[in-house]
Amino acid sequence: MRRQTHQRIAAQVMVFFAEYRLSFQEITDCAQKYFETASWNELQQLSAERIELYEEMVAEAANALEQLLGDEIYQPELWHQAKAYYSKLIRQRTDPELAETFYNSVYCHLFQHHLIDSENMFILTTRSGEVFQSGEPIYWTYSLSDYGLVHLLSKVMDDFAFAIPWENKRRDIRNLIYYIREHLSAGVTANQNTKVDIVNRVFFRNKAAYLVGRIHMPHGEQPFVLPVLNNENGAVYIDTVLSDEDDVSIVFSFTRSYFLVDIDIPSEFVRFLQSLIPQKSHAELYSSIGFYKQAKAEFYRDFLTHLNRSGDQFEVAPGIKGMVMTVFMLPSHPFVFKVIKDQFSSSKHVTREMVKQKYHLVKKHDRVGRLADTQEFTNFSFPLNRFSPALIEELQAVAGSSIYLSGDEIIIRHLWVERYMTPLNIFIDEARLREDETALFHAVNEYGKAIKQLAAANIFAGDMLFKNFGVTRHGRVVFYDYDEIMYLTECNFREIPEALYPEQEMSDDPWYSVGPNDVFPEELSMLTACDQNIRSLFNKLHGDLLSVAFWKDIQNKVSSGVVVDVFPYRKIHRFKRH
Repeated sequence: MRRQTHQRIAAQVMVFFAEYRLSFQEITDCAQKYFETASWNELQQLSAERIELYEEMVAEAANALEQLLGDEIYQPELWHQAKAYYSKLIRQRTDPELAETFYNSVYCHLFQHHLIDSENMFILTTRSGEVFQSGEPIYWTYSLSDYGLVHLLSKVMDDFAFAIPWENKRRDIRNLIYYIREHLSAGVTANQNTKVDIVNRVFFRNKAAYLVGRIHMPHGEQPFVLPVLNNENGAVYIDTVLSDEDDVSIVFSFTRSYFLVDIDIPSEFVRFLQSLIPQKSHAELYSSIGFYKQAKAEFYRDFLTHLNRSGDQFEVAPGIKGMVMTVFMLPSHPFVFKVIKDQFSSSKHVTREMVKQKYHLVKKHDRVGRLADTQEFTNFSFPLNRFSPALIEELQAVAGSSIYLSGDEIIIRHLWVERYMTPLNIFIDEARLREDETALFHAVNEYGKAIKQLAAANIFAGDMLFKNFGVTRHGRVVFYDYDEIMYLTECNFREIPEALYPEQEMSDDPWYSVGPNDVFPEELSMLTACDQNIRSLFNKLHGDLLSVAFWKDIQNKVSSGVVVDVFPYRKIHRFKRH
């Protein structure tokens, strides 16, 4: 019997979703080979390719439906039936939450993010409360009573062996034993009932592989991460242990690129990861393992729940107002909403489309722990009664083309959502008021390190004022203003030529020609002119940033294909290798 139109819609979406999941896995499967061969540029390209894959498959699905059904595809009532039939099709799948989100993406692509309706879309999941588990456990368990500590560690290293050998297995085991004795409870080794669970898949990102697990301690569970590095001479080694919950959390930070890790059942994987780092939401964890569209769906559902459970009003976000974006937030919610202004400051030589491109660049690029990940939304609806008249007036004044009122809702045509961070300028001002020299030192040092690590990742931040950086809850300084970023390899670093006579230096206009990509590093000294103490700290810690030689050296390394080591933990934590 010929299938009805709504059934054909659902079946076609399912075909493309299945192809997406297969392609996603094929890309991910290449990670270990590239890690073992130290093919760092290829490994980074995998991440970008996997991000692009989603939009490509959604577009292909939408185009196929248009070719199959023509204008009939744009009848909303068909999609209500299609959704119900699609729900039946995904009952046998172990990734139904991803399937629902893919369906939503195809619908939004066809209807250009209009007619957002829970009758036709999975705005709320239909699989809430269902638990999916693979036939085999996703982690291996090791008992101290079975092996003893030395043999347990040896067994772990054997089980997670790569195609290339361990550089010095005995040394790594010795380092691990020293760490356990120094940093973990004595009960770990004294209690023969101690057990260790380790996820039986390796997490790959940039130049490292990570083993992730937990130790069952007498007083509870202790998460840990073992970073494994390639010495680029045909062998691997364990670089350190991260067992502090904050350190483990940073490995899964929103400022890092997504992991490449082989996953059968995403929801099962996320549940286990949340048992290790419970402060991470499902949205954050889905994002960290590469399912950034699912993270977006999870965020939105969490946001709706938070709105229903809270009563505070949206307000302009703290900090100096931006020249390109207007930013607002709900004080009880740890995220900000960023909207492109209708008109930019005359000093900003960018367009709306260029700003969007910059955000897309960051999405695909290696964020090295110094760029904030964002979620992009179209036609985002907010309850009007949670906005004060003053905030509505402000938004309409600076971004009126992006905002309209509809009944009891305020709808923003295009925005980005980003984790809230304390603006660096506010953090520094508060530290100065407290006369907290330690906090000032840390902030200035982190600021310089952020600029350098971004440069090593081929990113020149552009507008590096303190207000464009934020401080995370872990004290890391992160850049979040993307309208002027560019690839470091596109910059032309120059020294300011000497003035021919004093009047030139006094002029408001430069006495030398300035090209569109020209950068004068010595001008960065103006960024710290606010305070002599801060300026002195910056010059002492990162004065090399003011020299053309520093920037050209990094530029040459990046141009030659060098991928600089930037790991999510401090150098002081690294094991000695002798």
